[in-house]
Amino acid sequence: MKAGLPSLAQAESRNSHLASALLLCYGLLWIWLAIAPVNRRDWLLENLLAFAFVVLLVLTYRRYQFSGVSYGLIACFMTLHAVGAHYTYAEVPFGFWLKDLFPLSRNPFDRIVHFAYGALLAYPVRETLIRLAGVRGLWSYYLPASLILAQSGLFEIIESVVADFVSPELGSAYLGTQGDEWDAQKDMASAFGGAALAMIITLTASRGLKKTAHRVGE
Repeated sequence: MKAGLPSLAQAESRNSHLASALLLCYGLLWIWLAIAPVNRRDWLLENLLAFAFVVLLVLTYRRYQFSGVSYGLIACFMTLHAVGAHYTYAEVPFGFWLKDLFPLSRNPFDRIVHFAYGALLAYPVRETLIRLAGVRGLWSYYLPASLILAQSGLFEIIESVVADFVSPELGSAYLGTQGDEWDAQKDMASAFGGAALAMIITLTASRGLKKTAHRVGE
């Protein structure tokens, strides 16, 4: 038992260093993108929930720490969100490049980020359910995708309320609808699709690791 403690301490130390490095990199990127955004008021609205989420992660770090994989996935999503907030989602240059390349009827960056919301955050959600709620088996793959869908729907409602009461003049610029009346539903479907894909990959990888461990044990 004692022999295993140093390796556990080293793993926790590496995880702590990784989390600190990711937070520093994200912080520097966020500050850089905060300089002269395309629409300052839209940028502020877009960053309300993002700022609250980062603060929550920092304040709860001593009580609950995600794995290095989860922190990396969270950092990737937050980076995409920061880029979208800087340009407004409908005007991200990379999205226009994709629009011209394929060609598409609209800038797809907003849809990509919603897909990434599910694809990148389903794993941290699963990790939380396993560690705090004791979820096991197939439920540990189904519930994260289900929660991502529910959260996506909740955020669409929150965004519409914020746009209506806080800054109604921003309208579609904040919501990123780009004239699509079914934009909210498509965003939710994108998030769910990303989460489902992430859980399929996680399930496949988990079964592969178990088979490998079983063969090694033989």
